[in-house]
Amino acid sequence: MKDLYELEQLMTKPSAALIEDIIKIDGDILILGIGGKMGPTLAKMAKRAIDEAGLEKRVIGVSRFSSGTLQQELEDFGIETIAADLLNEEQLQALPNVKNIIYMAGNKFGTTGNEHFTWAMNAYLPGRVAEKYKNSRIVVFSSGNIYPFSDVSKGNCSEDIVPNPIGEYAQSCLGRERVFTNFSMRNATPIVLFRLNYAIDMRYGVLLEVAKAVYEERPIDLTTGSVNVIWQGDANEYALRSLLHCSAPPNILNVTGPETISVRWLAKEFGNRFSKSPIFEHEEQQTALLNTASKAHQLFGYPQVTLQQMIDMTANWIVGGGETYNKPTHFQERKGAF
Repeated sequence: MKDLYELEQLMTKPSAALIEDIIKIDGDILILGIGGKMGPTLAKMAKRAIDEAGLEKRVIGVSRFSSGTLQQELEDFGIETIAADLLNEEQLQALPNVKNIIYMAGNKFGTTGNEHFTWAMNAYLPGRVAEKYKNSRIVVFSSGNIYPFSDVSKGNCSEDIVPNPIGEYAQSCLGRERVFTNFSMRNATPIVLFRLNYAIDMRYGVLLEVAKAVYEERPIDLTTGSVNVIWQGDANEYALRSLLHCSAPPNILNVTGPETISVRWLAKEFGNRFSKSPIFEHEEQQTALLNTASKAHQLFGYPQVTLQQMIDMTANWIVGGGETYNKPTHFQERKGAF
């Protein structure tokens, strides 16, 4: 993989299974909060699947689009866009009524000191959206942060583990789920709660952070010594296919890769590729934020991009000087302060 074009081609390529499912999904697709890290590639994957299936469905993306060239980029790809502030009631109500909603709006980083905005985005806005789209299917992006830390030696959190979020960001994510659940049960709105844990592409994510630390010979904090990751393209495909698995009350899906990855092992893998010795600090704690996505894997199959492929691609991207975002995951955070 040499450049952003090749990266996006890989990340937005629809599988045969997605094309089959996109045919079964009646109606257009509206993506609320398309301007984040995942929204643009999710929309492009949906559009490619629709085109390859020979369908006429519309893909519509909503964001503030306050800066940059994303709106034009999406329009050029055949994705309709609407510039709107979802917290503005008039603008929210003016949005088109669409059968399928992917809800990606939310706030995480910058929560500390701005908690009121995070709660408004993550727990108030969901109620307004749920009322507006009570007759639609809704896939709600949530977070594995709503779970408690689990003992690394005793297994990861499945969907039946009682949430116990740490910090206001994670608490507001659970608030989002509770609000959507309330309106799902009140209005019989079919919903999936999509609990995603550490999607990556070459420009951001846990693998990039560990790899850059090894490459730049900076110490790696091992306090949170285990992680889960999933290729962003696979996570996007799961989200689109989840439209066929919405229910009232909501269906809950953990979404991540099948491995529990040792950060120490991961650093050594990158060290082998860079011919460098990783530098470590602190010792692994017994607990980490870890989920199991076996239910999603049963529905959609294992991720198509494997962990070893992701490691190889990340290493090559760094050596080749590929573009990266300055958006750290803070996967080491143990007190919920984002």
